[in-house]
Amino acid sequence: MSTFILSCSTQLSLKHVAAATLGLLLIPFIAGLFSTQVNWSVSDFIIMGGLLFITGSALLFTFRYLKRPSRVIAGSLVLVAFVYLWVELAVGVFFDLGG
Repeated sequence: MSTFILSCSTQLSLKHVAAATLGLLLIPFIAGLFSTQVNWSVSDFIIMGGLLFITGSALLFTFRYLKRPSRVIAGSLVLVAFVYLWVELAVGVFFDLGG
């Protein structure tokens, strides 16, 4: 039975992804303090935080463990999936997931 253990550098990188996620979530939080136009609930922060962390982690593993040609394709697919989910949750292009 084999187990998958993350190296110290990968654990450190996941800490960087988490820090970047929190940093990006500070933007709408601070904007919400000064403007009534930014109206995010706690669930909005949780969903976007999860989406950002999963995307960052997927990109981290993609660029760390894949070779050059497949790295670009996989990274592009991760980014396209992120943008699609973000737009779908925001305005519901094909389905009404955000409403």
